[in-house]
Amino acid sequence: MNMDRKSRFKWCVCGLLFLAVTCLYLDRQALSILAPRLSQERGWSETDYGNMVAAYQFAYAAGVFAAGWIIDRLGSRFGFALYVALWSLVLCAHGWAVSVTSFIAVRFALGLTQAGCFPCAIKATAEWFPRQERALATGLFNTGSMIGPILAPLVILRLYAGGGWQTTCAILGGVGLLWGAAWFASYRTPPADTGPSSVAETAGDRPASALRPLPSDLPMPLSELVRYRATWAFFFGKLLSDPVWWFFLYWLPKFLHDKHGVSLTQLGAPLVTIYSIAIIGSVGAGWFTSRLIRFGLTVRRARQTAMLVCALLPVPVLLAASTPHVWTAVVLIGLATAGHSGWMANLFSLVSDAFPRRAVASVTGIGTMAGALGGIFVARFAGWVLDTTGSYWPLFVMSASAYIVAWIVIQLLLPKTPAPDGEPFHP
Repeated sequence: MNMDRKSRFKWCVCGLLFLAVTCLYLDRQALSILAPRLSQERGWSETDYGNMVAAYQFAYAAGVFAAGWIIDRLGSRFGFALYVALWSLVLCAHGWAVSVTSFIAVRFALGLTQAGCFPCAIKATAEWFPRQERALATGLFNTGSMIGPILAPLVILRLYAGGGWQTTCAILGGVGLLWGAAWFASYRTPPADTGPSSVAETAGDRPASALRPLPSDLPMPLSELVRYRATWAFFFGKLLSDPVWWFFLYWLPKFLHDKHGVSLTQLGAPLVTIYSIAIIGSVGAGWFTSRLIRFGLTVRRARQTAMLVCALLPVPVLLAASTPHVWTAVVLIGLATAGHSGWMANLFSLVSDAFPRRAVASVTGIGTMAGALGGIFVARFAGWVLDTTGSYWPLFVMSASAYIVAWIVIQLLLPKTPAPDGEPFHP
């Protein structure tokens, strides 16, 4: 494959990753959007629905830890196709679930299978994109996590109105199976000597593992990965920052209703505005990182600078808890979600900067597990705070400060210089 074809193909890969993440969020939200109707039809209690949500969260946290290990062994092509096919079949099975127990079971299975999405996506990005383009590529495909929630109400409600719950699940699952087939038919892993470094990367910016042959092509075992400070930098970066995103996903509609009286039928414009600002942050942060590199900063220094800017964007969200103006709150929350999206574009890229390709999915899985555990924590913490105080203020304090704390922790944990022996960083 010549250089021009490689360059075109990597952006095709990015487009497929975007579609996968969009499908992930559409499929994930099918139940939550229709929960009021299904609860009424099937007599679910709030506890029943809460158990379904918890089943997904726990399975996702456990599954993403294993997914990275599995994908580093199966490879991006087969591993991603397999995971998407499995979660699509599980989503189809949702249509035939009847009892509360069966719904809990299929939600648990969906969490396990959807856990493979981001480890696969980050690994594929590391395989095809040079370091200076990875934040941009990650920011682009990660916009699916905002497009999905925007499209979900429109798509899912229309499918449900036209054919009911079983048809909705079958169509969404069928789309996923088509994506898996397209990925398996088109994706190819570049050979080690013709990967992203040969496309656009300079020797001075390559990780140590790219400057000399790896001692082995076998995936790195967990016992070795946990020895590296870069693994723990990513772990704590996700653990500290992901709860903010989960808080907005779970509690944003309720906040707009409780604080500003926004009804269910009026939520569309505020939510579309917030997620649109988040998309700008996701793409903009990747572009900003690439520009800093072109201006002469090293990849690592550019990544640190962009992450600091993204960590500062959520600080004004403190005012969202007290402002009486709904659109002021919407803009402030939009800035916070833009900061989160840009932060993630660079945080995920940090993994592929620090580790050889054979370890990227495993480390991504470790960190994403930490983020999922943070999501479980914030769901329980938010409920306790609101029941106890009735105020959103402590939750917005957490949202404003989490990224700055995470940025400091990452700087303390990342080693200052790469190891000279072909491995990612000094332990």
